[in-house]
Amino acid sequence: MIDIDEIKRIIPHRYPFLLVDRVIECDMESRIVGIKNVTTNEPFFFFFFPEYPIMPGVLIIEALAQVACILALKILKKEGHGSVFFTGIDGAKFRQPVRPGDQLRLELTKVKQRGTLFRFKGSAYIGDKIAAECTLQAMLGKDTNKKIK
Repeated sequence: MIDIDEIKRIIPHRYPFLLVDRVIECDMESRIVGIKNVTTNEPFFFFFFPEYPIMPGVLIIEALAQVACILALKILKKEGHGSVFFTGIDGAKFRQPVRPGDQLRLELTKVKQRGTLFRFKGSAYIGDKIAAECTLQAMLGKDTNKKIK
Protein backbone atom coordinates (compact mmCIF):
# COMPACT_ATOMS: atom_id res chain seq x y z
CA MET A 1 0.00 0.00 0.00
CA ILE A 2 1.21 3.51 -0.83
CA ASP A 3 -0.11 6.31 1.40
CA ILE A 4 -0.59 9.99 0.56
CA ASP A 5 2.82 10.99 1.89
CA GLU A 6 4.56 8.49 -0.40
CA ILE A 7 2.34 9.52 -3.35
CA LYS A 8 3.51 13.11 -2.86
CA ARG A 9 7.12 11.90 -2.98
CA ILE A 10 6.49 10.04 -6.24
CA ILE A 11 4.44 12.55 -8.29
CA PRO A 12 4.50 16.36 -8.29
CA HIS A 13 0.71 16.93 -8.10
CA ARG A 14 -0.66 18.88 -5.13
CA TYR A 15 -4.03 20.03 -3.81
CA PRO A 16 -6.44 20.83 -5.37
CA PHE A 17 -5.25 18.73 -8.32
CA LEU A 18 -3.85 15.75 -6.47
CA LEU A 19 -6.65 13.31 -7.24
CA VAL A 20 -5.43 10.06 -5.69
CA ASP A 21 -5.52 9.43 -1.93
CA ARG A 22 -3.73 6.08 -1.76
CA VAL A 23 -2.62 3.08 -3.76
CA ILE A 24 -3.98 -0.24 -2.51
CA GLU A 25 -2.31 -2.52 -5.03
CA CYS A 26 0.80 -2.20 -7.21
CA ASP A 27 2.91 -4.98 -8.70
CA MET A 28 5.62 -2.45 -9.76
CA GLU A 29 5.52 -3.87 -13.31
CA SER A 30 2.13 -3.77 -14.99
CA ARG A 31 -0.86 -3.17 -12.68
CA ILE A 32 -1.91 -0.61 -10.08
CA VAL A 33 -5.08 0.24 -8.16
CA GLY A 34 -5.59 3.63 -6.55
CA ILE A 35 -8.36 5.20 -4.47
CA LYS A 36 -9.90 8.67 -4.66
CA ASN A 37 -12.33 9.51 -1.85
CA VAL A 38 -14.74 12.01 -3.37
CA THR A 39 -15.92 14.52 -0.76
CA THR A 40 -18.51 17.27 -0.88
CA ASN A 41 -15.72 19.80 -0.22
CA GLU A 42 -14.01 19.22 -3.58
CA PRO A 43 -13.53 22.66 -5.17
CA PHE A 44 -15.09 21.64 -8.50
CA PHE A 45 -18.44 20.82 -6.84
CA PHE A 46 -19.01 24.50 -6.08
CA PHE A 47 -19.16 25.24 -9.82
CA PHE A 48 -19.98 21.98 -11.57
CA PHE A 49 -23.72 21.48 -11.25
CA PRO A 50 -23.97 22.75 -7.63
CA GLU A 51 -27.64 21.66 -7.46
CA TYR A 52 -26.66 18.09 -8.46
CA PRO A 53 -22.89 17.85 -8.00
CA ILE A 54 -20.96 15.37 -10.15
CA MET A 55 -17.24 14.97 -10.66
CA PRO A 56 -16.27 16.28 -14.12
CA GLY A 57 -15.26 13.51 -16.51
CA VAL A 58 -11.99 15.23 -17.32
CA LEU A 59 -11.01 15.00 -13.62
CA ILE A 60 -11.86 11.29 -13.52
CA ILE A 61 -9.49 10.84 -16.47
CA GLU A 62 -6.90 12.99 -14.66
CA ALA A 63 -7.23 10.78 -11.55
CA LEU A 64 -6.63 7.69 -13.71
CA ALA A 65 -3.63 9.42 -15.30
CA GLN A 66 -2.11 10.25 -11.91
CA VAL A 67 -2.33 6.61 -10.85
CA ALA A 68 -0.76 5.61 -14.19
CA CYS A 69 1.98 8.16 -13.51
CA ILE A 70 2.77 6.47 -10.19
CA LEU A 71 3.09 3.09 -11.91
CA ALA A 72 5.23 4.48 -14.76
CA LEU A 73 7.63 6.12 -12.32
CA LYS A 74 7.82 2.92 -10.25
CA ILE A 75 8.55 0.85 -13.38
CA LEU A 76 11.29 3.27 -14.45
CA LYS A 77 12.57 3.63 -10.87
CA LYS A 78 12.30 7.42 -11.24
CA GLU A 79 10.02 8.18 -8.29
CA GLY A 80 10.20 11.90 -7.52
CA HIS A 81 12.23 12.72 -10.65
CA GLY A 82 10.59 14.52 -13.53
CA SER A 83 6.96 14.10 -14.54
CA VAL A 84 4.92 11.83 -16.73
CA PHE A 85 2.92 13.67 -19.42
CA PHE A 86 -0.19 12.72 -21.41
CA THR A 87 0.45 12.08 -25.06
CA GLY A 88 -3.04 10.78 -25.86
CA ILE A 89 -6.38 9.57 -24.60
CA ASP A 90 -8.45 7.09 -26.58
CA GLY A 91 -11.88 5.57 -26.15
CA ALA A 92 -12.94 7.57 -23.10
CA LYS A 93 -16.41 6.54 -21.98
CA PHE A 94 -18.38 7.71 -18.96
CA ARG A 95 -20.87 5.19 -17.65
CA GLN A 96 -22.09 6.57 -14.32
CA PRO A 97 -21.86 9.91 -12.48
CA VAL A 98 -19.37 10.22 -9.63
CA ARG A 99 -20.95 12.06 -6.69
CA PRO A 100 -19.89 13.35 -3.27
CA GLY A 101 -19.43 10.43 -0.87
CA ASP A 102 -18.35 8.00 -3.59
CA GLN A 103 -15.06 6.15 -3.40
CA LEU A 104 -13.49 5.94 -6.84
CA ARG A 105 -11.32 2.85 -7.44
CA LEU A 106 -8.84 3.58 -10.21
CA GLU A 107 -7.49 0.44 -11.92
CA LEU A 108 -4.77 0.63 -14.57
CA THR A 109 -2.88 -1.99 -16.51
CA LYS A 110 0.20 -1.34 -18.64
CA VAL A 111 -0.62 -2.43 -22.17
CA LYS A 112 2.64 -1.42 -23.84
CA GLN A 113 5.95 0.19 -23.01
CA ARG A 114 8.73 1.37 -25.28
CA GLY A 115 11.46 3.03 -23.20
CA THR A 116 9.82 5.98 -21.46
CA LEU A 117 6.63 5.78 -23.57
CA PHE A 118 3.63 3.98 -22.07
CA ARG A 119 0.10 2.89 -22.96
CA PHE A 120 -2.32 2.05 -20.13
CA LYS A 121 -5.86 0.68 -20.06
CA GLY A 122 -7.75 2.35 -17.23
CA SER A 123 -11.11 1.91 -15.54
CA ALA A 124 -12.70 3.86 -12.70
CA TYR A 125 -15.20 2.04 -10.50
CA ILE A 126 -17.70 2.95 -7.81
CA GLY A 127 -18.17 -0.31 -5.95
CA ASP A 128 -18.55 -2.93 -8.70
CA LYS A 129 -20.00 -0.48 -11.25
CA ILE A 130 -17.80 1.07 -13.89
CA ALA A 131 -17.91 4.87 -13.88
CA ALA A 132 -15.40 5.57 -16.66
CA GLU A 133 -12.85 3.87 -18.88
CA CYS A 134 -10.17 4.90 -21.36
CA THR A 135 -6.78 4.14 -22.83
CA LEU A 136 -4.01 6.58 -21.90
CA GLN A 137 -0.69 7.21 -23.58
CA ALA A 138 2.06 8.94 -21.61
CA MET A 139 5.77 9.60 -21.58
CA LEU A 140 8.36 10.53 -19.00
CA GLY A 141 9.43 14.15 -19.25
CA LYS A 142 13.03 15.25 -19.26
CA ASP A 143 14.80 14.12 -16.07
CA THR A 144 16.21 17.25 -14.50
CA ASN A 145 17.88 15.20 -11.73
CA LYS A 146 16.02 17.37 -9.23
CA LYS A 147 14.23 15.50 -6.49
CA ILE A 148 10.65 16.72 -5.95
CA LYS A 149 10.20 17.91 -2.38
